[in-house]
Order: sequence, then C-alpha cells, then structure tokens
Amino acid sequence: MKERDGFGSGFFAGAIFGSVVGGVLGALVVSRRDPELAAEQEEQISADAIEARKASTSKRRQMKAAESEAMSMETARRSLEDKIAQLNATIDEVRQQLGNVNGNSGQEIHDRPSLRE
Repeated sequence: MKERDGFGSGFFAGAIFGSVVGGVLGALVVSRRDPELAAEQEEQISADAIEARKASTSKRRQMKAAESEAMSMETARRSLEDKIAQLNATIDEVRQQLGNVNGNSGQEIHDRPSLRE
C-alpha cells in the first residue's frame, strides 16, 4: 500500500523535475542557434526584396491571366447550367413515360422540386 501512496507525489516530482531540465536544455539550444538564425533572417530579407521586385512585374501578367480565367469559369458555369436543364428535361420525359406505362398518366409531372432551386 505504501507504493501506491508514494506514486502520486513521485509522479508530480518527476514531472516538475523533467520540465525544469527540459526548459534549461531548450534555453541552451536556442542561445547557441541565435547567430545562425540571424544570418538566415538576413538572407531571407534579401531574398524577399528580390522576390518583391519580381512580383510587381508579374502582377500585370496575373491580372491578364485572372481575366481569362474568369471568362473560362463563366463559360464552364453556363455549360453546367445547360447540362442541368437537359437532365431535368430528360428526367421529366422518363417520368412521363413511366407514368404512362404504370397507368399513372394523370399525375402531375411538375410536382417535384427542380435541381436548380
């Protein structure tokens, strides 16, 4: 029974000790890497400046591409709308044919909700 009583306090003591050791080791690693990070940041800043210059010239190209992309999206949307309309018409025809076969020709075809609603 003594082992179970000491388990909780030992667990918490180990957790606190581990977090202290981990914090100290983390601080040491970060302090050693600091000069390396500074050099990396300087390289990154110069690379970002060059990239910003390239981006300003490519923005014009992107605007033209975006306009043509918008036109193709509109064309695709209209094409899909036409196909949906064709499908709705075909479904109505098949329902009418099946209604005639089953003897339910008096039933209204347009009672179903449309796919576009």
